[in-house]
Amino acid sequence: MYDIYASGRRDRWRFLLGKSGARPLFAIGLNPNTATRDRSDVTATKVERVAARAGFDGFVLVNLYPVRAARCTALPERADRAAYATNLVRIRQWIERLRPEAIWAAWGADVLARDYFVRAVRALLGDARLVPEWLRFGPPTAAGHPRHPSRLSYAWSFAPFDAAEYLRAFAGKPAPTQRRKRAVIT
Repeated sequence: MYDIYASGRRDRWRFLLGKSGARPLFAIGLNPNTATRDRSDVTATKVERVAARAGFDGFVLVNLYPVRAARCTALPERADRAAYATNLVRIRQWIERLRPEAIWAAWGADVLARDYFVRAVRALLGDARLVPEWLRFGPPTAAGHPRHPSRLSYAWSFAPFDAAEYLRAFAGKPAPTQRRKRAVIT
């Protein structure tokens, strides 16, 4: 089903998923769900369909964090350092190697669910080497985030995503704090 695929830790981490093409769309989501080399999921299906409708002949889907979870709130509060660091290095390598004409910012409002999502956004948007054209699909969320593919309408279209403006919006805000469990004293 997908000829572009990279995973780790017995497929509990997924770094890359896609279909080859001379003109692929590069999308950055939040975290992988269930899609594998042989099976799609809602997000991968929507990314593939949007890419085809927009005239791209392939797609590459990466995520801000590579650990699989059906909901991002099921991910641990603290990032696995190896997963986080390896993921960012690989994203940069693939962008430099594939030289996509556009990068679709597709992480959604849940980017605020974990501080490591915010750190990854800051790292990727702040990397001057990764500046082809940034896009969003459809209108931004009420809080100004680019929409996640699982929450889009095919009636929408691509629009420019101002990465510098988005970064400035985050610059003055600290990353979300880790929730600490309070000890119950009886």
